[in-house]
Amino acid sequence: MTRHLLIRIEAPLIAFGGDTIDNLGNTRDFPAASMVVGLIANALGWRREETALHERLQQRLVFGARWESEPARLTDFQTAQLAKDDRGWTTAGVPEERGGSGATYGSPHLRYRDFLCDAQLTLALRVEPAHESPTLDEIGAALDRPARPLFFGRKPCLPSRPLFYGWQDADSVLDALQRAPCRQAAGGSVRLRAQWPAADGPLDGSRKVFLCDERNWISGVHGGWHPVQQGVLEVGGAR
Repeated sequence: MTRHLLIRIEAPLIAFGGDTIDNLGNTRDFPAASMVVGLIANALGWRREETALHERLQQRLVFGARWESEPARLTDFQTAQLAKDDRGWTTAGVPEERGGSGATYGSPHLRYRDFLCDAQLTLALRVEPAHESPTLDEIGAALDRPARPLFFGRKPCLPSRPLFYGWQDADSVLDALQRAPCRQAAGGSVRLRAQWPAADGPLDGSRKVFLCDERNWISGVHGGWHPVQQGVLEVGGAR
């Protein structure tokens, strides 16, 4: 068996990223690979411009997730009134200025951002090869005592409990998700929605989905597709 790190995500609001079209920003049902990499990198104290470290961690990361309870969805309506001389902060470190004139500034910017509410999610992950830094032990220690405050997708999405949830020996990520402790399954079994690597194989009723959730950390854009399995796990009870 292989040791897997368990992460417990609990928060009033989370956002797992997704396609943004015009002023509409949605959220995925499960964490994107780039978000998990960013979460770990933030805990380790890496800087955004250390792109080679982020890229390598993403290449090594093998993970899956299961919902402990189904979240509600919320769409946040946001407005911002910007004048001609206003400038905005960007991740490139260069203030963004506005062009145009006249009626361009007569109306506020309107945005819609989707969130998942009352989130309770368990992640199981490992890194390959296991001996390369950061090791699973280093990642677990960083999540237990992070170098910086952590958040899930957007900065207002703060955790309501520590992220480090322990270790699980398992044959695969799917096996780890089936074996991981579950409060809802005390004295019985429950069915929980989950996502796991396609290489771990399908379950009855699961489906293969192709995701574009990996970031090219050098260029700063997402690209490429890879398969995962999504389905319902039977957790708890006799094994």
